[in-house]
Amino acid sequence: MSVEVCTADGITTVTISRPACRNAVDAATATSLYEAFLAFEDDPDAGIAILTGAGNAFCAGYDLKSIAGGLPADWFDRHAIPDEWTDPAHHPLPGPMGPTRLELSKPVIAAIEGPAVAGGMELALWCDLRVMAENAYMGVFCRRFGVPLIDGGTVRLPRIIGEGRALDLILTGRKIEAAEAREIGLATSICPAGQALDVAWDLARALLVHPQGCLRADRGSARLSGRALAAALRCEWRSISAIESEGLKGAARFASGGGGAGA
Repeated sequence: MSVEVCTADGITTVTISRPACRNAVDAATATSLYEAFLAFEDDPDAGIAILTGAGNAFCAGYDLKSIAGGLPADWFDRHAIPDEWTDPAHHPLPGPMGPTRLELSKPVIAAIEGPAVAGGMELALWCDLRVMAENAYMGVFCRRFGVPLIDGGTVRLPRIIGEGRALDLILTGRKIEAAEAREIGLATSICPAGQALDVAWDLARALLVHPQGCLRADRGSARLSGRALAAALRCEWRSISAIESEGLKGAARFASGGGGAGA
């Protein structure tokens, strides 16, 4: 299975398990991630979730090899955001990477080893807290291949680190090592390589000690939510035309072993 889910002691661990491609997400994996987090939201025995990746990677983004020959005819329709969509909490929609349009009532922690890049970075941004191993890194690597951020990256990154820093990362597509990520507020904490999941578990247990109703209420107030979130994601989705004009060519370059534009 490309996604593994385990719940114990009130903590649900969701693991992307495609280590051969650095846990890049294809359509089936995105669907499984979406369903896993819907199930977590509905599980009264689960209070905190951890999102991680198998092996030595968090997630290398969307699996460009899976779309190098072109997108399925219904891909755009399946991921389109209706004009009337204004309530992500009660009317969930799947994103291309899976859960990125969900508005959950409970916290999610990202446990990051190795790359969390492109769509993988967007998954990490969707989470509330990010534990990064010393060997971990982020980056809008899809910049090299003409693939836009369409999973909330342009919405969440400026809110987390500020517009100026966000524009630096979005426009350049450069690599952000763990130390810089912590310095700019992108990483919640850093730990030795191989320990991100353990540290995330410790953090989850610490959160579960608090009264959960109050914790969730304050969390919900602090996050961009409701109509504002829906409107921001809808605005971001308008850049989808770049996938047809540039992204599919970039995916073909990637699949053939070529570098991105300017590489």
